Parts: sequence; C-alpha cells; structure tokens
Amino acid sequence: MADDQAGSAFRFNGNWREFAPIAFTNLLLMIVTLGIYRFWAKTRERRYLWSRTDFIGDPLEWTGTGLELFIGFLLVALLLFVPIIVLQFVVQGLAMRGQIGLAGLLMLVAYAGLIYLYGLARYRATRYRLSRTFWRGIRGGSDDRGWGYALTATWKTAVGAFVFGFLIPWSMTSLWNDRWNRLSFGNQGFAATADWRPIIGRFLLFYLLPIAGCIGGASLLLGSFDPSRPPNPAIFGAFLIGAFAVYFAIGIVAIVYYAAFLREAIGALALNRLQFAFTARTLDWIKLILGHIGLIIVTLGIGLIFIGYRNWSFFIRHMEASGEIDLAGLTQSTTEEPRQGEGLLDAFDVGAF
Repeated sequence: MADDQAGSAFRFNGNWREFAPIAFTNLLLMIVTLGIYRFWAKTRERRYLWSRTDFIGDPLEWTGTGLELFIGFLLVALLLFVPIIVLQFVVQGLAMRGQIGLAGLLMLVAYAGLIYLYGLARYRATRYRLSRTFWRGIRGGSDDRGWGYALTATWKTAVGAFVFGFLIPWSMTSLWNDRWNRLSFGNQGFAATADWRPIIGRFLLFYLLPIAGCIGGASLLLGSFDPSRPPNPAIFGAFLIGAFAVYFAIGIVAIVYYAAFLREAIGALALNRLQFAFTARTLDWIKLILGHIGLIIVTLGIGLIFIGYRNWSFFIRHMEASGEIDLAGLTQSTTEEPRQGEGLLDAFDVGAF
C-alpha cells in the first residue's frame, strides 16, 4: 500500500505482479480468439481492479459480465455502423447526381446524430458502470435512460464548439453536472456543481497558443523575406524548430487544462454529505503519460496491457473524500439495471474515465 494513500478514504491495494498473469492471459486469449475475448478480458481486469480498491476500509466489487459487453457491441454494430455505411452510399449518390445541397444537409444531420449518440454513450456507460459497482452490497444507477441528456449534450456541445470554441469549458462542466445529477448510489443522489470560470484561463492559454504561434511564424518568415536574395536556410530551420516547440507546448497546455478540469469537476461532486476531490496536478499527469510511453517503448508494445492498470491506480491514488456518509440511511438502489454493457461508448473508443 502506498504511503501517499495513508489517511485517504480511497486506497488501491493491487500490484503489477498480481495483475500480470491476468493481463498476459487476456492478451493470449484475445490473440487466439481474434479479439473477441476482449469483452471478457475487460471484465476480468475490472474485477481485479475493483476488488483491490477500498473505500473507507471496504472493497469495491465489479459484477458486470463479458456477455453484457459483447451484446452491447453487437447491438451497436447493427444499429450504428450499418446505417452509417448506408448513409455514405446515399450521400455519394446524391453528390454524383449534382444534388450537393441535399448531400451536405444529410451530412450535417448525420454529424448532429453522432454528437447525440456520443452524449448518450457517455451517460449510459457511466450509468452501467455504477449499476455494476457494489460497495457493502449496495450499487449505483439511475432510472433516467439518458435520452434527454443526449439532447442536452447535442446543443451544448454545438454551442461550445461553434462560438469560436470559447465556450468549451462551459460545455464540459455543464454536461458533467447534467450527467452526474441524474445518477445515484444506493438511495442517495449525486450533486454536481462544477463551475467553468476557474478553468477558463487555462483553456484560453490552450486556445490562443496556436494562434500566437502562427502569427509569430508568419512574422518571422515575412520579416526575413527579401526577393533580391536567396532564402536563408537558418530562418527556415528556426521556423521548423519554433513550429515543433509550439506543437509540444500545445500538448503540455492541454494537459494543464484537463488536469484543472478534473480537479474542478470531481471537487464539485458530492453524495449526500460526502464531498469528493481529485488531487492530480499537471506534473502528475505528465509523469503518468511519460511512464506509459517509456513502458511501451521498453517492452516493444507489450506494455500496453498494463495501461488500464496504471490508469486505474493513478485515478484511485489521487481520489479523496471528506465529510460523512450515512451508513444507516444508505439502502440498496431500486433503479433499473441496464441489460447491456457500454457498447455504444466502446464504439467511440472512449476510456473508462
């Protein structure tokens, strides 16, 4: 058990030596089954990670099954991928007939539909995971199936993105609140009150950095341009180095913003009188990412099977909770249990967090 978890409500008691047999067995079975076993592999991984995670001295329990995840995937393949393929042929046919306007309108409708489905996927995956996560025999969930949330996610995402992107922090925090305020654990509902204003400064830094880089690069090239002389290789080299530096800085600033967003979002999440917090800062995230990269390089890619373990242990090590939990008043959830896993979210290739 790590020393930095002393006194924390959350504790992760696993280690990579315990996890390695699970990871390597999953890898071999996925190879043998041409990837089909990945749904059962994910279930085995979660059962281990949940069982090694304590909250106030009691372990979590994952009760989901690989079959649920597999059925969810099959439903998505039928209801999402097939219509998308058909739509592509229809749009191409309209464009070849010269009906460009109608083809463009169909593409716009399809794009809005994908945003809607993505919002629905985010909500339903969180709902499913809560319904399969038990603590002291009590699970989470919601009777809200997410149709209204997905509609809200569609227009808020559009507003956040299309107003020159300035309202993306508002969109992200608002949707976080909308999502968690529909969910509960046991008979107690979550309360999310994240505010976008504390993180807008970091977002503007991320937003304006590429603009400043473009202006600086253009100024460098124009300032050195002289039609009477041949191009200066040193200036071109400086431009390439500057472009690489700006690209690298954008990645760092993106981590700065995301770290601040998670601290604000989770820090504004409560369950009755229990208040949550997330302590990971930018340097912590950079260490995690560099560790991922180093592990993958050293192991020639095999280390990918440990990424889920590293992400989970990182998340739990930086999770905190304060306040009180009413154990006597905390009763089993009566919410509906979803029948399928997060196949829709899996189709968008979105991770557990």
